[in-house]
Amino acid sequence: MREIVLDTETTGLDPAAGHRIVEIGALELQHHLPTGREYHAYLDPEREMPEDAFAIHGLSDDFLAGKDRFADVADAFLEFIGDAPLVIHNAAFDLKFVNDELRRAGRDPIDEARAIDTVLIARQKFPGARASLDALCQRFEIDLAVRDKHGALIDSHLLAAVYLELVGGRQPGFDLAADAAGPGTVDTAERHRREPRRHLPGAAPSEAERAAHREFLKKLDNPIWLAE
Repeated sequence: MREIVLDTETTGLDPAAGHRIVEIGALELQHHLPTGREYHAYLDPEREMPEDAFAIHGLSDDFLAGKDRFADVADAFLEFIGDAPLVIHNAAFDLKFVNDELRRAGRDPIDEARAIDTVLIARQKFPGARASLDALCQRFEIDLAVRDKHGALIDSHLLAAVYLELVGGRQPGFDLAADAAGPGTVDTAERHRREPRRHLPGAAPSEAERAAHREFLKKLDNPIWLAE
């Protein structure tokens, strides 16, 4: 089961106001676990970076000047994600920006139905609790020391770890293995361990049966067992 964890950094909150993507980070999962395949790009937004956005991710105008534009990397990005489901934290935000960039580049938008929104999963699993990426990392004891500012690829790695916890913890497949053994398997085994061993009554052969067995053995050449 292939999935792509995706995150972006932007110049602001709304592409309708002219804000653009400045970083894309994505990594591949198979059965919820990272494969090591990644996609990462810094992008020239073709506009100035607002101070409040710079304070979040630290990507300056000087750093981004001369980087590829989204149109330059659109095909490579689309090839990497393929048709896999997209694991995104607050999917509506990132897809809004990605689809705006795809439109600018003359590409088809990504269907929102492909998104697996970890914010929604977290709110369903922990009603009333904070559902930010940082809060979920703290809940699951995932080390945040790897970053001091937000970064698309770094946050994709953190989100991959959070997603694994949200869908069943760090030993995926354990419950499936138990189910595959059949309903009640664990309970039955546990019951057999706890119940005292019972002795069934024996059924000894009669003298007539013993005699018949001895006559049968006489018909065999070098029998490997003998009648009592």
